[in-house]
Amino acid sequence: MNARDLRLLFLVASAVVFVDTMFYAAVVPLLPTLTHELHLSKASAGVLTAGYAAGTLVGSIPGGMLAARAGPRATIYVGLFLMGSSSLAFGFLDNIAGLDAARFVQGFGGACTWSGSLAWLIGEVDVGRRGSAIGGALAAGIAGALFGPVIGTLAHALGRAPVFSAVAVVAVGLAVAVALLPAPSAQPDLGPAHLWDQLRRPAIVLGMWLTALPAIASGVVNVLGPLRLSALGASAVGIGATFLIAAGAEALVSPAVGRVSDQRGRMFPLRIGLAAAAIVLVCFPLSDRVVVVAAVVVLTAVTLGSFWAPAMAMLSDAAEAGGLSQGYAMALINLAWAGGQIVGAAGGGTLAKATGDGLPFALSSAMCAATLGLVLVRPVRTALAR
Repeated sequence: MNARDLRLLFLVASAVVFVDTMFYAAVVPLLPTLTHELHLSKASAGVLTAGYAAGTLVGSIPGGMLAARAGPRATIYVGLFLMGSSSLAFGFLDNIAGLDAARFVQGFGGACTWSGSLAWLIGEVDVGRRGSAIGGALAAGIAGALFGPVIGTLAHALGRAPVFSAVAVVAVGLAVAVALLPAPSAQPDLGPAHLWDQLRRPAIVLGMWLTALPAIASGVVNVLGPLRLSALGASAVGIGATFLIAAGAEALVSPAVGRVSDQRGRMFPLRIGLAAAAIVLVCFPLSDRVVVVAAVVVLTAVTLGSFWAPAMAMLSDAAEAGGLSQGYAMALINLAWAGGQIVGAAGGGTLAKATGDGLPFALSSAMCAATLGLVLVRPVRTALAR
């Protein structure tokens, strides 16, 4: 693929993940309103938030298999159809079971759009630029998270139906753009049996854990952050603004961290991120001031943003070394991310209901600290490089 086609592919792939992430993040400022209107507990709010991740978890392996066998283009089409359909449902349904189902279907579609888009992009770039390419695409996804709270705030003011109906129209436009892309390069497909064999490799396990860990922490923040801000007196606009700033900061960090991982190795930025996250997460429940809690939300986004590009590039590198196509690499990434989101969102909400907000954040901090200690042990580092 020539440089012009590669730039076009990057733009279209970035646009696809931008729109998908935008819908995922739109629920954040709506969460207090939905909690009030539908009489949701913290645990139920966590389930609603985690519905997307549950769909991604279920769709991760099918999405990866589809990308490996039918190709990235067909996989993106399936994802866009599911995204458009679920956004319409989320706009018009007024019961929690229906909204949970809509979030699940959107997450399944997200597994397909992310698998198709990133497998296509990573399959076309040089290995030495993989972190930068992933970081750039993630920045677009994070930018979607920037606009997600804006969409949610508009839906709060104008109603969910007109706002979320527009997502379906955008999905059609993206499908047209995907159809104009040149054909992707062929990639090896050794089948799902080989995928299960690769799950025993330490390098694969490490890459999946380093993708799941920030997902756990962000799942906790996405549920408890808006609820705590609301309880302290923040408005829906204020909550949306907080997460808007947080996503903007994360979007700035991601491409830079991807470039650093290409130049200094995948673990260099990850060690820094693990240390910073261990400190910031434990600070979340220590203040009752809205400004301080909002600042911790932003700092948490920055520290967790240093994980994504190097961890995903590490997992992509390990998958390629094991003879897996990038479609299956994306399946593993989606599987790890979704599992982490479910544990963080649903588990964090349940723990907070039983014990208060402190324990979920303390556990997230402890996992970051323990992981940092693990990767700093020389014998373990050598084993995990295999």
